[in-house]
Amino acid sequence: MSPTPDIDGVLVQWGDRLFYPGNRIVKAPPQPRLGALAARQRAAALRERIAATVVRRAPQVMVKVTGGGRGMKAIAAHLRYISKNGRLEMEDERGQTMRGKDALHELADDWRYGGSLIDDISPRREAFNIMLSMPRGTDPLSVQWAAREFAMAELADHKLVMVLHDHQANPHVHLSVRAESRHGKRLNPRKTDLHRWRETFAAKLRERGIDAEATRQATRGVARNHPQLWQVKAAEQGRLLRPRSRHRRGAAVTASRAETQRAWQGIAAALARSADPNDRKLAVAIERFSREIVPSGQREAPTPSRPPVPEVDRSR
Repeated sequence: MSPTPDIDGVLVQWGDRLFYPGNRIVKAPPQPRLGALAARQRAAALRERIAATVVRRAPQVMVKVTGGGRGMKAIAAHLRYISKNGRLEMEDERGQTMRGKDALHELADDWRYGGSLIDDISPRREAFNIMLSMPRGTDPLSVQWAAREFAMAELADHKLVMVLHDHQANPHVHLSVRAESRHGKRLNPRKTDLHRWRETFAAKLRERGIDAEATRQATRGVARNHPQLWQVKAAEQGRLLRPRSRHRRGAAVTASRAETQRAWQGIAAALARSADPNDRKLAVAIERFSREIVPSGQREAPTPSRPPVPEVDRSR
């Protein structure tokens, strides 16, 4: 039984606020209304994302910029680190694989001279170190495949080196990306880019048959502070004098959670009116999930497990 168009319309209205906040335009002319077919397709996609978030609690992908090299000396050190000094297989942007110290030297020379010259020490960031990760139990080769597809989609025209780490608790891929593209355009990832990168990586994993999501913390009612790698290492050595609070607090966090609750409740109310029993069942799951989104400072909402920080980047 098909849902009524008004239910799909409410689902799209509230669902966009939860899952696609970047699409919202403030103080602009009204957007053209979606056609009936487009609205149904968008509503179906949102139903799937909602089910992944509130019913299956799909694992959340992690895409994180862990640093970057200001000069060839730092870049070469990071390449040695992620490849375990050449012992692990490295893959470049052309899909060519290599191992060994000689391959590392050749890569370093290629990066140094393949474009604007990169001196040993540079005043600007000449490379970005990116980590793509999934929780324990995920097939490492699927993570590697998804990372490769992600790089082709998001980092085209940049030199890069990709290394899979599957010897730790959670499989993850290190990407070292030359900041300057072949056309002279420099990479400068922002918060919106990172969210899009998470979306792309999750989509590629789903293409591989891996249940994965890239839902924002706010949508899940979470307000966590994730430590930087240097903080993790400092804490292990007892050098972190003032550990960062695990939870973000304040008026902005409280307002965000209130807005999230309104959106979830609006979706649940619409689905509860549906003639489709699957919609009504989803509404019950949303009601249960929305009760877990509590004001900042109280208990934390249970969420899908995030992969732990796998290791400390000693090249920084």
